Amino acid sequence: MLGNMSGSTPSLFASSAKSSSSSSSPGGASSGWVTANTDGGARGNPGPAGYGVVVEAENGERLAELSEFIGVKTNNVAEYSALLAALEWAEANGHSKLRVISDSELMVRQIQGKYKVNSPDLKPMWEDARRRIGKLDRFEIQHALRHKNKVADGLANRAMDKAMGRNPEGPASSPRPAAPARSVSSSGTAAAPAAASRPAASPSRSAPPPQPGKPTMLRGFVRDGVVHLLGGATLPNGIFVKVIPEE
Repeated sequence: MLGNMSGSTPSLFASSAKSSSSSSSPGGASSGWVTANTDGGARGNPGPAGYGVVVEAENGERLAELSEFIGVKTNNVAEYSALLAALEWAEANGHSKLRVISDSELMVRQIQGKYKVNSPDLKPMWEDARRRIGKLDRFEIQHALRHKNKVADGLANRAMDKAMGRNPEGPASSPRPAAPARSVSSSGTAAAPAAASRPAASPSRSAPPPQPGKPTMLRGFVRDGVVHLLGGATLPNGIFVKVIPEE
């Protein structure tokens, strides 16, 4: 188990170093370790995002597959969403020893206390993870290269494909329990779509919603790297857009 590590961000492991005196948890859950391979991704960063989690017992039995499309988010928000889904599943199913394997070096090092958490979007997710880790008897987190995390990566991509109207490669090999509902902080905001045959909406009145399959021009402005649409216009999750800067 990873111990308390030095660094600007406090380690999460000291509070989870408890001993377990029982051989099994309520509801038939094993007192042994469970391993969760987690992955999250976004197409655009920020862009349409999703995560995938594969949970296995010590004997290799697959216990759960979790995946979810989380809207327009960043890669790092998606990675933290996967970690939180694994922690929520372990808590809900009575597993007190959790090992997480992720290909996100940033998230792993932040959880270990080696890297600072500077992002205002990641900080509340890090704090949520810290609180949940503190409820476990034992916790470990490890970094792995992407090619060793293929199943979780596939689940994340399948969630994004499904939400964007693409045909996934087929159902998962085992049932996929739904992760408990939660709110996730994000900074992702959709950008303005491609130029089209209609004139731009006036900022003084609400812009009509874009018609599916019909290009529409909307105007907006950029603040802190995020595009904000004028006229109260909104765009559905997963839509692809084209931004043309104006002089």
